[in-house]
Amino acid sequence: MISLRPYQEACLEACRAALTAGRRRIGVSLPTGAGKTTVFLTLLSRIAPPTQSPSAVKSLIIVNSIELARQAANQAATLFPDWQVEIEQGVRHKASGLADVTVATVQTLLQPQRLKKFRPETLKAVIVDEAHHAAAPSYRRILSHFDMAITNPERSLPMSIPPHPIPIIGFSATFSRHDGLALGSVFQEIVYHRDFLQMIKEQWLCDVRFTTVQANIDLRNVRVSTKTGDFSATSLAHVVGTDTVNNLVVRAWMDRAGDRKSTLVFCVNRTHVRRLTQTFRDFGIDAHYIHSGTPSQERQSLIADFKAGLYPVLVNCAILTEGADIPNIDCVVIARPTRSRNLFAQMIGRGLRQSLATGKVDCRIIDFVNTRDRVPGVFSTPTLFGLDPGEVIDDKSLSELEARIKSPNSDGAVVGSGSINTELPDPKSVTYFDYEDPFAFVDDSSGAPHILKLTSNAWVGCGNDVYVLECLGRGYVRIEPFVAEGDPARYQATFTEATMDGSSARAMKLSPYMRKRVIMTSDSLINIFKGCDTYVTRKVLPGSQSISLLRTAQWRKAPASPSQKTVILKRWGKRRDDTTQKVETFSKGEAANIITRLRHGAQAYYEKKAKETRKQSLVAEKESERQKRELVQVGPL
Repeated sequence: MISLRPYQEACLEACRAALTAGRRRIGVSLPTGAGKTTVFLTLLSRIAPPTQSPSAVKSLIIVNSIELARQAANQAATLFPDWQVEIEQGVRHKASGLADVTVATVQTLLQPQRLKKFRPETLKAVIVDEAHHAAAPSYRRILSHFDMAITNPERSLPMSIPPHPIPIIGFSATFSRHDGLALGSVFQEIVYHRDFLQMIKEQWLCDVRFTTVQANIDLRNVRVSTKTGDFSATSLAHVVGTDTVNNLVVRAWMDRAGDRKSTLVFCVNRTHVRRLTQTFRDFGIDAHYIHSGTPSQERQSLIADFKAGLYPVLVNCAILTEGADIPNIDCVVIARPTRSRNLFAQMIGRGLRQSLATGKVDCRIIDFVNTRDRVPGVFSTPTLFGLDPGEVIDDKSLSELEARIKSPNSDGAVVGSGSINTELPDPKSVTYFDYEDPFAFVDDSSGAPHILKLTSNAWVGCGNDVYVLECLGRGYVRIEPFVAEGDPARYQATFTEATMDGSSARAMKLSPYMRKRVIMTSDSLINIFKGCDTYVTRKVLPGSQSISLLRTAQWRKAPASPSQKTVILKRWGKRRDDTTQKVETFSKGEAANIITRLRHGAQAYYEKKAKETRKQSLVAEKESERQKRELVQVGPL
């Protein structure tokens, strides 16, 4: 007798109800360790032959590796010893096509002569394990043999017409496609879903301890595959497969998980696997590795020894991500960044099975976050729980992380809300607020309201931390960021003196200005404003003349001149709308501020930044859509 868990019975009932209602292509989402194989084998035992084809009593299970094929066949033989179970895979396993249950690999079924063994008229159901792969052309080529509603990408091939509807039921721990291929091309709906975090809380999976390690890994130049949406393995390996990062991985493991009995490590590619394994060995750790090039017999032997606890660390890439049933794993090290929630969940899932026989209490998950130059879309432990992507987590349980999300921090903001919490400025600091649009009619169109606290003169902000003070025909003072080798100064102030008025210069086709000269440099914005104001009142407009530079100068309150309005409206260009009526009400001071900002690059800077913002917005929108595809919920596909 099979004793099923409550959620397993609920899943079977959901499948039965969907099939009874006439849906024939359904999906089930169950996390690693939830007993998917037990569920779909039990489901096969409960599906009766169709009334129109009472002889259709056989079932086909499609998997994507020989390891999964062996696991499913062994479990079927254990749970239902009266079944005849066969495997169809490669040269060594050739099924008759007559068994009660046949477990076949997708690679083998792509051979037409092997697929023909499984006649639709004899089948009562087809199970697809790791069904998130089912939208791929290879799977659709096979599944279209059993259901005409699934389009065969090779349309030239003759289509078989099954004599009765054959249920096609997909099972996966990550029932979504990172690359955007539509699972709806195969399955009609997901009828049952259970998240692995929910399973941990309900204690169907083992407890977890999360640790993240800060690693200054620069992912900005790592290529992203247009096919998968994840990082290119070759490009990523150049960044994370270095001796420095490998040493960090091993030291972090020794510090936080050196006492763990069975650690599974995920790498990027074969080279990374070999180099990281050697680093473990250099530190005296008995580590072994497997990858796609490891011979099958050697792979089986290494996995068997790892299950038996004969060595503590097994390093792999893309081999044990799916379907590995190794309950004793009590630590998972994710040494490869990923943009896929699916892949991240699959890697974590390898350590979530309970294993009372080995004394396993919980599983330690160690992953690495980059707190500098973060690349959007990278998945890690913090992002899994909605926390700041750069947050470092040390030895936290699931409940502790959830509590951190819900509880406010000292500033009253919710951690993980996505906002950056800044300290309240003390009375001597400056809160920056730039209106980078040169036509933003705010605070006399100064463009930088924060400078009102630093100076009484009519300085304007031109964007990009540039500030200008026009000196009434005598020239202008400009403050801008400045960094020179060996000089810690952050700002530099220059004065550009005018030698003639603008109209004369235009008539003579000459520049009205001399070369600029440096007034001062300073790492303090407050100090450099004070120094520049002192300079202009002593050197440029001494004595009572400097009163005209004040924001409160009387001349600034007079109506804008026609020439000022003409200049502004000309630069306004296609942006004309009802707001242009505002120009008629401008004062000379407001108009002067706008013209100064236009002459010193505010419009070009603003338009460039607006273009970059639009581009970033499109990238963010695309990234948001990509992440939505990885969310699983019950309902139509």
